[in-house]
Formats: sequence, C-alpha cells, structure tokens
Amino acid sequence: MSESLYDKIGGEAAVNAAVDIFYRKVLADDRISRFFDGVDMDRQAAKQKAFLTMAFGGPNNYTGEDMRRGHAHLVAQGLNDSHFDAVMENIAATLTELNVPGDLIAQAAAIAESTRNDVLGK
Repeated sequence: MSESLYDKIGGEAAVNAAVDIFYRKVLADDRISRFFDGVDMDRQAAKQKAFLTMAFGGPNNYTGEDMRRGHAHLVAQGLNDSHFDAVMENIAATLTELNVPGDLIAQAAAIAESTRNDVLGK
C-alpha cells in the first residue's frame, strides 16, 4: 500500500501547522478576508484540519457539510473563481513555507482544485 499524501507531508502535526499558517495568510489577504468576517476561526480551523486530513488520505473524522452546501452562503456574497484562485495561492504559499516538496504541493493543489465547482456552486 502506498503512503498517503497525509503521511508524506508529516501527518497531523503538519496539517495542523499548515492550517494555522494558511488562515493567517487568508485573513491578511484583502482579496478574501471579508468572507471570514464574523467566523469563529477556531471552529473553522478545526473543520479545515479534519477536512484536509480526510482529503489527503488520513483518518476520516470529517463531519462537516459537503462543499456545495457549506459555501453556498459565500457564493451568495459573490464568491467566485478569483477568490478560489486566491485561496489556491495561499495553500501553495503555506506548503512552500513548510518546505513541502513541489510534487506533494502539486498533489495537494490538485485535491483542492477538485473542489472548485462544488465550492463555487457550479
């Protein structure tokens, strides 16, 4: 059995570090920070950690909504491809900052990209 992306990037500790750095970047990004106004960021980070753990092939403890339902209220606020692109940039910058190898960043980006249509309600 091949090692999951989750294990290759360093498991729980790596996902936790990545999510914390990622949200610091997102909240500082004027293109997308407004979508997090009024959001409980501790709760948001916990959901994101569970989702990424599952998406990267780790233990599946994700109990959140599906991507389409979970983001519908943001689509109603104007969430579009340019915002998704900004999130993708922040994911890549976060993983680069954590010295994740390029091939693993590409795998993570492909997984994130696969959610675009659902997140944007297309």
